[in-house]
Amino acid sequence: MTALQHAVALLQQKIRHNADHAQRFTVQLDLPAETDLIDWLESQPLFPKFYWQSRDSREEVVALGQIKTFTDPKAAEKVLASQQRIWGGRSFDGRTSRNQRCLSSFFFLPVLELSRQDDTWQLAVNVTPEQEETVLATLSKIRTEATPVADIQSKILARTFTPDFNGWSAMIDQALDAITQREFEKVVLARKTTLTLDRPVAPAQLLKASRANNRHSFHFLMALDAKHCFVGSTPERLFLRQGEALHTEALAGTIGRGQSPSEDNQLARWLLEDSKNRYENSLVVDDIVSRLRDCCQSMTVAQTPELIRLRQVQHLKRGIDARLKASVDNADLLESLQPTAAIAGLPRDKALSFIQDHEPFARGWYSGSVGFLSRERTEFCVAIRSALIMGDDLHLFAGAGIVPGSTADSEWQELDRKTSTLCSLLQASDDCDATSIPSVQCLEKERKTA
Repeated sequence: MTALQHAVALLQQKIRHNADHAQRFTVQLDLPAETDLIDWLESQPLFPKFYWQSRDSREEVVALGQIKTFTDPKAAEKVLASQQRIWGGRSFDGRTSRNQRCLSSFFFLPVLELSRQDDTWQLAVNVTPEQEETVLATLSKIRTEATPVADIQSKILARTFTPDFNGWSAMIDQALDAITQREFEKVVLARKTTLTLDRPVAPAQLLKASRANNRHSFHFLMALDAKHCFVGSTPERLFLRQGEALHTEALAGTIGRGQSPSEDNQLARWLLEDSKNRYENSLVVDDIVSRLRDCCQSMTVAQTPELIRLRQVQHLKRGIDARLKASVDNADLLESLQPTAAIAGLPRDKALSFIQDHEPFARGWYSGSVGFLSRERTEFCVAIRSALIMGDDLHLFAGAGIVPGSTADSEWQELDRKTSTLCSLLQASDDCDATSIPSVQCLEKERKTA
């Protein structure tokens, strides 16, 4: 028997002899270093499916099947036993008049978790007394062998933008007018890019290619059934909570990567010194601090932004560390922090109202949050750099922060660069690649005329 087969059999045996009504059993595994959890995930017939890899790549988890599901994270937290994790996320605009089809939240306590922490592997099962037979039946369906996920062979035949550039320009003008009228300080506007492919791409194919190419990012996959899947590779953490310690960040301000080390460094210096991007980042910092102030004993904010370099873009980031009051739960943090000014705007309610009135599509899971809840540790990322796969349809999403000095052309280019995080993984025509990086001279000219 393989190590995984033996582990499943051992878990089944523990459940059958569960006289103490334990709610979670775990088995340590000795798996080969080349074991790929995405391959294993794709081989499984169970839903929901959830994949998670932490930003530092040290933790990787596949969660399968459901013991319980929740649409309220506060209710989900109340049923957690020690070491259990509830997986899922909150959408941006689900179950509103704008988006009736998408859930406001979806969380589930999985039947099974296969996880890696550094080089240590573990198989865990959750169980309740009334569902022991159901869990045993579910475990019998687990496939211990996996077929490697094939490389992407799909080619892009066409792209459709919602809104198109004319609609985007009009929306930017309306946003800048509203900022001039002091209706809000910042609004984040988004674009949906729909790709027509010569053959469908499987969610696991897109996820595996993105994980290989987009380092220093969270990677996630959430599939409620075989036909609908949300996939992403995001650099942005919403929050990490361990006991009373909280870590969050303001990730705002963007420029592309250069075609050479010299140009790359020039663009980085420009970003670090650019008043528009630093102002946009400071708005996000101020918003997070104001939302956390009442639930924290203390807080420390990085005084200057650091540079985060990804494959296609560079960002400004400022870290925020806090010590929480004992009464604060994770659902409270989700409610307070999502959506941040980095993906909605400031003030939040007025920016959200503008988005609802002007964006020509519903965001759904895009720019929501994805992650897990537990008693010991909770972490969520911001669901950007993401794709919604519905059958043969592939939709990519990206947004840009609009503040004084924003222009439709430059923000459209920013959307192209962000979308290329996933778009460039496909065998695409040249117009899919983020090669239209503006020169530092052009940026300087734009800054002076803004």
